[in-house]
Amino acid sequence: MAFGKLLMVIGVVLAVVGLAVSYAPWLISWFGRLPGDIRIEGEQRFVFIPITSMLVVSIILTLIVNLFLRK
Repeated sequence: MAFGKLLMVIGVVLAVVGLAVSYAPWLISWFGRLPGDIRIEGEQRFVFIPITSMLVVSIILTLIVNLFLRK
């Protein structure tokens, strides 16, 4: 039963993110542009390491999981 609820929550979250990307791209335009994200550009190479962005996403996901899955 708990696994089914988790799958439903993941589905709803993916749908909301999909709608945000499609209809409101300015809501996630911050991703990859925070201080601490590493971008190295050369003539034929491009390296992108989103350290700070991944920390923010991790904190947000941790808060969401703790709010919904706390017993």
